[in-house]
Amino acid sequence: MKTRAKHLSWIGLAIGLFLTSLATRGDDKPAALTTSPAGEKWKLIWSDEFDHDGPPDPAKWTYEIGFVRNNEPQYYTDRRENARVENGMLVLEARKEHFKNPNVQPGAKNRPNRQEFAEYTSASVITRGLFQFAFGRVEMRLQLPEGKGTWPAVWTLGTNRDTLHWPGCGEIDIMEWWGANPKVMTSTLHFAKDNKHARAQGRTTQPAAITGFHDYALEWTPDHMDFFMDGQPYHHVELRGLDDNNAFTLPQYLLIDFAIDSHNKIDDATLPQKFLVDYVRVFEEKE
Repeated sequence: MKTRAKHLSWIGLAIGLFLTSLATRGDDKPAALTTSPAGEKWKLIWSDEFDHDGPPDPAKWTYEIGFVRNNEPQYYTDRRENARVENGMLVLEARKEHFKNPNVQPGAKNRPNRQEFAEYTSASVITRGLFQFAFGRVEMRLQLPEGKGTWPAVWTLGTNRDTLHWPGCGEIDIMEWWGANPKVMTSTLHFAKDNKHARAQGRTTQPAAITGFHDYALEWTPDHMDFFMDGQPYHHVELRGLDDNNAFTLPQYLLIDFAIDSHNKIDDATLPQKFLVDYVRVFEEKE
């Protein structure tokens, strides 16, 4: 019986590898995998397959609204023009448009309330207050936009950010990509070390611009994190003693955003552009 069980497990592994190879071609969109490529180690605890047209599922996602961070030029909205689900995909669309800030206040000192117009709009959807996790595996299948100035990311922030603030709450950039450097994918941890901002960044450089559909994953344990693109690991981080607050032992929530990168020349002629998300899945390790 042990021999037969072992033989069957090898058959299952071969099938899993075959399915994974189909899912990582990066040209046309194949059928989505229905189980983790990591196999029997993981149990699915949360996912969004984006199977129903309309706004993102309000039971899973809320929106960031306004000029949110980094002095970025885009105004994040909850409009269908910028965030929607269609054809089995979450679509975040960045647009070049003269958009009036509905929250503008005469005499305000802070930018979110002072700046009357934005020249770009986009969207950021988050699970804050709806879903959080610590440790496990996150998988996603994405198609990135094109053009200088595009800056999509899938990332997490500590749920305690209101008390520890950034970077003390910890940030995990599962994938972050800039249209100005289209062959390079990065993954970065941001954290506080000796009361200063520190980071641990890894990257993979591809032979051509990263277009088409690709798979991205994070495996997070109490000891380390590993980041993958199309099943290939490219960044490993040891967590013991990494930061002041042990931020990466505590829950984080997910963010998917499509920012505009004002640090590089923005190619307005390429806009609008769409950041497509086929699915996002979160697993925990089986006991």
